[in-house]
Amino acid sequence: MINREAFAEDLIKQSKTAFLWDESFLWGLMAYKALKGLGLPFDLIKAEDIKTGALNNYKMLFVPGGWASNKIKALGETGTMAIRNFVSDGGSYLGFCGGAGLATTGKDGIGLLNIKRRPTKERVPSFSGRIELNVNEHPIWGGGKACLTPAIFHAWWPSQFIVEDENMRILATYGDPLPDAFSSDLNVGDVESDSRWEELEKVYQINLNPNRLKNEPAVIEGTYGKGKVILSLVHFDTPDDHNGQQVLLNLWEYLAGEKTDITNDPVKNSVNPGVGARRAVPLQICADLISVGERNFLWFWRNSMLLQWRRGVRGLEYNTLYIMMKEITELKSRGVLQYTPTAGRLQDLLVPFIEKAKRLLLLERYALQKGHITYERCDDPEIQELRVELFSESKSHGGKFKELIDEVDRLLFLLLT
Repeated sequence: MINREAFAEDLIKQSKTAFLWDESFLWGLMAYKALKGLGLPFDLIKAEDIKTGALNNYKMLFVPGGWASNKIKALGETGTMAIRNFVSDGGSYLGFCGGAGLATTGKDGIGLLNIKRRPTKERVPSFSGRIELNVNEHPIWGGGKACLTPAIFHAWWPSQFIVEDENMRILATYGDPLPDAFSSDLNVGDVESDSRWEELEKVYQINLNPNRLKNEPAVIEGTYGKGKVILSLVHFDTPDDHNGQQVLLNLWEYLAGEKTDITNDPVKNSVNPGVGARRAVPLQICADLISVGERNFLWFWRNSMLLQWRRGVRGLEYNTLYIMMKEITELKSRGVLQYTPTAGRLQDLLVPFIEKAKRLLLLERYALQKGHITYERCDDPEIQELRVELFSESKSHGGKFKELIDEVDRLLFLLLT
């Protein structure tokens, strides 16, 4: 267990930026590696630390992606009030994707900015990949539009904002998607070539055409009390994204006063997702699951941390589990921490989950050959029973997966801190 009093005292001596770890999982790790690769200073903290006043020691709070609904549960009323007070008193808030959603109004937001999230049925809910932004002059782009031309970044299944408050400053809107992007499991360039979005939307029963994103706000700045708030629906922390790396440096300087030169090259330091996959039994078990999906044409790797999966399976959850277990294995191999009390519990949860997940994936593979299924809808009773057991009926993390990934998350946090 962490001695939280000693931990809080140590934080005072360190950086100006607090990084909220809770309920971020894959997105938290992706951001962590991007920031470390750039040498940007930050301290990992938990919601419990925020509740006990840890933000008093910082100038900026960074909240990475993840389900905003789960983040707000972890914070509770005490934590959300602490963040409001922190920003109101002059602190800066930076949120990416789910961390951006956390700052909006509504049941899953803490109301730092007077903006809403567009209802799911009105969004393009499954866009992912590279997209050009129309940027307005601001220090985070390097001082002017010409500094990042073209301004191409990555969005990973983002929400969409409704901005009606004239006090909000829109720093960027969505432009054209690049041909290598995806909408659900459809390659944008391939579908654009024969203009079949309307037909496919009827089949998929969701909005797919990425042109619906055009001119919608992607990056927003506002104020809450004396503090600055920047919310981004694009991921500047995407692996190997040079434009994103530059914006991260600019954001740290603009919001936290931290000026840092790039000391490492994250592109050179990136690792193929499969490297070292058999160095430890738990990781081998997870790698075997990923292999099941690959050889059954259910997913493939988009970059070193993110899969692209077929509509109808829960690719994000398996992706998250594998990448976090891979990081744990690498950290332990370096002797970061020799013993953790959570390791045995993790093994007990992992083995039965993977066995049932493999069975579910194969059943879903067969069902996809017979007709249209989604992650939440399938007529096969065995599939439905396994889905509810492993993931619950919620789109956000639930079921046996949530129990397992929480244990993985606790262990990873211990290793990183």
